[in-house]
Amino acid sequence: MCPLSTNDLHRIFKKLDKNGDGLVSLKELNWLLERIGVQLSIAELESLIGKVCLDFKEFLFFYESISENNKGGDHQEEEDDIDDEEDDLRKAFRVFDINGDGYISCEELKDVLMRLGLLDENSSSSARDCTSMIHVFDSNSDGQLDFEEFKNMMMLHTDNTNVSN
Repeated sequence: MCPLSTNDLHRIFKKLDKNGDGLVSLKELNWLLERIGVQLSIAELESLIGKVCLDFKEFLFFYESISENNKGGDHQEEEDDIDDEEDDLRKAFRVFDINGDGYISCEELKDVLMRLGLLDENSSSSARDCTSMIHVFDSNSDGQLDFEEFKNMMMLHTDNTNVSN
């Protein structure tokens, strides 16, 4: 799973904080988790977090703790991590593949990035940006990403992030 920057997390936090009170409720957090394929009840989430809402620092801590849980150690754990990583990528792919046709179109990419606050919906270049992002990894030049192309994009991003750290 590729790590998100603090700026990305701050934008996501602000989008989740629907009422603008500087706190993300468990309901708001659960909405996001469900979109990425994590199914928890509010009671399970509260038991896991120990609070009914999170400020930004607590939200960062939550993100870091779930990110840490995805890191492995020995050889068997590495194999499990590869399987888990593939599962995570499939879940992420399904988030972007809004219509479920097995491909991520420019419109689907744009819609998800705007919902996550990673793309400015008022920008005239957003469609062009999404087309460019897809074009870089669209190995069969069909104008959309299938799962393998999406996986290559995510793995390249993760590899580049790890090299720079």
